[in-house]
Amino acid sequence: MGKKIVAGNWKMNLLKEDAQTLASEVVNIAKDELSSDVTLIMCPPFVHLSEVKKLTSAVSNVFIGAQNCSTEASGAYTGEISVGMLKSYGIDYVILGHSERREYFKESNEELAKKTDIVLENGLLPIFCCGEVLAEREGGKQEEVVGSQLKESLFHLDAEAFSKVVIAYEPVWAIGTGVTASTAQAQEMHAFIRGLIAEKYGQEVADGISILYGGSCKPGNAPELFACKDVDGGLIGGASLKSRDFIDIAKSY
Repeated sequence: MGKKIVAGNWKMNLLKEDAQTLASEVVNIAKDELSSDVTLIMCPPFVHLSEVKKLTSAVSNVFIGAQNCSTEASGAYTGEISVGMLKSYGIDYVILGHSERREYFKESNEELAKKTDIVLENGLLPIFCCGEVLAEREGGKQEEVVGSQLKESLFHLDAEAFSKVVIAYEPVWAIGTGVTASTAQAQEMHAFIRGLIAEKYGQEVADGISILYGGSCKPGNAPELFACKDVDGGLIGGASLKSRDFIDIAKSY
């Protein structure tokens, strides 16, 4: 089983003061209540990264992640943020390939392979998202889709590099809809992903990879989801904007 991880994707939410308040609440509650064997990650918008990072220094198992990065190290790319910039602020993780990035910004598997490489080259850790949309699920193509996303973006890595990646499975049809994959559906896909990794890299590497569930995970359903054999934690959206809910999810192991 991989490391227990609960990551919060704030998406494009919260103004400066609200972001500072949320981060402070999460850190203060985590200090008192969160087990040291659970890794907690907050992923705010770029403009909040520096301030939120400062607030986490007192807690050893709370980390900061960015929601995206550029494929390029530097240059004339107006509006982009390089991994080197993130590294200079002490950022630990980078979310790559979230379904919203794939849909709205047309990120391809090839582009995500480049982002994965540059994140790893800079010593940061990718949280790589994969998952199918409703039509693909209804057509029984979920394994084909997820398999292609993983193979085309990650399977060029050697075993040492791959072992640093965190996988987040997102049933896209369950994001922001209030619909959650059943525990059976979640376990089935997580087991498929781990099996695919085992075929490529061996069982030891597959067992060490953290595979997170990312689809409308809440305090009410987190214990059941996290009890699944191959679910190592969650990539949390809306519930990560409420400190109490976020910590309660992280306490669901």
